[in-house]
Amino acid sequence: MEPYGDCVSFRKLQWIGQEDPCINQINIESCGQMVLGRYGGNQQAGAHKNEDGAMVVKGKDWEFAMILDGHNSAASVDLVMKTIEKEWDKLAASLKEPVEAAFQSFEKHILSIFQSQSFLDSCKQIQGETACLLSVRKENYLWWLSIGDCLIYLFHDELHKLGQYALNQRQFYEWIGQVNTFAQSVPCYSSGIRELRAGRNRIVLVTDGVLECGGRYNETPSNLYTECSGQPVHSSVERILQHVHENNGRDSATIVCWDYHNPLPATYLSNQPMR
Repeated sequence: MEPYGDCVSFRKLQWIGQEDPCINQINIESCGQMVLGRYGGNQQAGAHKNEDGAMVVKGKDWEFAMILDGHNSAASVDLVMKTIEKEWDKLAASLKEPVEAAFQSFEKHILSIFQSQSFLDSCKQIQGETACLLSVRKENYLWWLSIGDCLIYLFHDELHKLGQYALNQRQFYEWIGQVNTFAQSVPCYSSGIRELRAGRNRIVLVTDGVLECGGRYNETPSNLYTECSGQPVHSSVERILQHVHENNGRDSATIVCWDYHNPLPATYLSNQPMR
C-alpha cells in the first residue's frame, strides 16, 4: 500500500496479475479496512497466467474499488488501469461533492473516459478485452458500474432474510478492449445505487474465478454469504480463496471486500416499524 496524492486524504492499492500472477498462491493485502485477495489459479489444474487486475482506494469518507478480468492477454487490463490512474484526480474531485451529486458526477466522468476518442483508439491497438466493475461507497449509499461478468454483492442480515445478495447480473457479451462495448453506437453497461442498511454492510466484488470452481458452490449467492458471515473480512477472503485452491480452480480469482457500519436509519415500508 502506498500514499496516493495527499496521503491524509486517501490511500490506494493497485495490482495487475500479469506482473504478480499469484499462481498456486493466495495473496491478501489491506488498504485501511478494505481487503484485496488474489489467487492466480491451481497449477495442477493448468493455471499458468493471471489476467485479472484491481484498484482499491480508501478516501477520508468514501471507498472506491475496481476489479478487472482480462481475456486473450492482459493488455486491456493494463490500459484501463493506466487510464483510470491518469484521470484519478478528476474522479476523486467528484467524490468531494455532496453525496446528492457525487455519484452522478463520478459516473458521468467514467462514461466520458470510456467513450473518448483517444481511449477508443487505444483499444483498437491492443489484443484482448476485459470485464470491468467499479464501485464507490459514500455516506449510506453504494454506487456501481459494471461491464461484463464480474459481480458485486451487498451482504446484510436483513437482505439475507429476503434472499437479496447481488447488485448486478453477469453479462457475458460485454467488454472493454479489442472487442469494445463502448465502440458501439449505444454503449452497453449496467449501473445502480443502493441505500445501505443500518448496521454492518459487507461489500464484496469478485471475478468469475471465485465462482466457477468446486461444483460452482460460490455461484449460489447464499453460499457466498455464508462464507462471509461471522468472520473478519480478512478471514472471509482467505477462506473463499482457499476454497478455490482446494477445488482446483484453474481461473484467476480476485476479491475486494470491506465492511461499512452505517449509523443512519434505513428505509422501511410505511406500516413496518423502524428497527
